[in-house]
Amino acid sequence: MIRAARLTLIMPTKNSPVREGAPMQFTFFHLMPWPDLKEAPTEWPAPNAEFNGERGTELYDSYISTMADAEKYGFDWVAANEHHYSPYSLMANCNLVGAALAQRTKSIKLAMLGNLLPLLNPIRVAEEYAMLDVMSGGRLVAGFVRGIPHEYIAYNVAPSESRARMREALALITKAWTEPEPFGWESEHYQYRSVSIWPKPRQKPHPRILLSASNEESAEFVGEHTAMLGMALIADLDSALKAIETYRRVARGYGFDPSPDDIVIMQQAVIADSDEQARALMEPALKYFHGVLMRPQLDAQRIVLQKSRFFGTDTQREHFVGRLSKLKARTLEDQIEAGSVLCGSPESVVKQIKRLRQHLGAGHVILNMKIGNIADGVVRRGMELFRDRVRPHVAAL
Repeated sequence: MIRAARLTLIMPTKNSPVREGAPMQFTFFHLMPWPDLKEAPTEWPAPNAEFNGERGTELYDSYISTMADAEKYGFDWVAANEHHYSPYSLMANCNLVGAALAQRTKSIKLAMLGNLLPLLNPIRVAEEYAMLDVMSGGRLVAGFVRGIPHEYIAYNVAPSESRARMREALALITKAWTEPEPFGWESEHYQYRSVSIWPKPRQKPHPRILLSASNEESAEFVGEHTAMLGMALIADLDSALKAIETYRRVARGYGFDPSPDDIVIMQQAVIADSDEQARALMEPALKYFHGVLMRPQLDAQRIVLQKSRFFGTDTQREHFVGRLSKLKARTLEDQIEAGSVLCGSPESVVKQIKRLRQHLGAGHVILNMKIGNIADGVVRRGMELFRDRVRPHVAAL
């Protein structure tokens, strides 16, 4: 019998060092949205009466095939994530998608970006990620995120506990991946009499870890854990840079000097044959994304923000709300100018990526090309243009 003991929460093992001067890296990301709603749901959770199983099967087949093909379009990673109770995303468990991709790809990294750690059983997450890493031959990138406010209502978890749960669960998972002997675990939110997972990850000491940050407090957490920093929905480059500078400073205090590869920026992206065509395609896609797919979350989000300390201080909460409001209110031209999206001809997108590299020091860009109800054919054309006319001009930045 293994006797449970109170354990001090250990820091995760430092990620493997990154090559200095490494070329730019790129990820193809898919949100798996439901593209067929005629009008925005007016309540949360969104009623699922319009879901059609046959159509759902078609979408999963198309989406997974597109993701698998990212390998031949020159992407370094293919990425998935997790969302609940909304047509915003059909991916309630990104690990299932990762398992399918492990069988359909050979060399591309599989980035789960990621599991909503405070909502889940951390041992189950450790086991599923370990399985994916072994099944794929050591290609997993392990992303952990806190999620967005309404998902805490969906899973009946107190939003005010999110930060403590995140910290404890991350330490527990790292220990489960690296400890060779059974151990007991006791912390505020998680207690296990005995832990010894099978399988363990193939990568040693464990897969690279990516944590998300949208403000300086979150960036401190990422730096403290010497993980890669992931950032999405950038309102402007200057505020993003402040968070990145905080991440670098804190990480160096823990003996880890982040390289450009450790700064991962996600952008909604439309690449078309001309600037005019790209804008004409992206504008209605963003309208569907913000006005239809995002609509059901708003009421639940307001409740969480009003009734909990999910985002810490009032200032941090205002930053979150303000960032989303800015993005929704801006014209497409404003978003391009602010560095919030990638949109245009291959030549224009090359300039926009160079700007991200120069202003933020980012060495890895994630492209979310399936925006709202944009056609799959447009996504595929954008992937082709990325491979043939974008990547060759930015790979060596």
